[in-house]
Amino acid sequence: MTKHASVNEQTVADLEKALRHISGIIKQKGREILSDYAITPPQFVALQWLWENGDLTIGELSNKMYLACSTTTDLVDRMEKNQLVIRVKDPKDRRVVRIHLLEEGERIIEEVIHKRQNYLKDILVHFKDDEVILLEKSLIKLQQEMREE
Repeated sequence: MTKHASVNEQTVADLEKALRHISGIIKQKGREILSDYAITPPQFVALQWLWENGDLTIGELSNKMYLACSTTTDLVDRMEKNQLVIRVKDPKDRRVVRIHLLEEGERIIEEVIHKRQNYLKDILVHFKDDEVILLEKSLIKLQQEMREE
């Protein structure tokens, strides 16, 4: 891999700080949006993983959320009780139980993400079109580079 840019330490520090603050603002805004729903932030994260990846086992979901299996089991129990998810046996291996997103869970995820996107859209009105395009390309590239690490 060739290096294209030599970035000074102050720029790296400024970028890290900006990304950390943006992440915090998005997390806070997300919690405000979630207050209209009967789910907790960890339940939202779990529902989001299921929405993006399809059915997952408790172990797979635990790994994605960086939680102990017992914590994830409790989380899934509460979501199942609220009819957001259901446990289903894997048709290929009856010993494997997967967590399946139900219609209500999907509805909540879609509504919350839509509200989060509207929030971002309202912020981006202060940007020029070319700034939005550059920001999108830069963030996607940063995300790809981080995934490859």
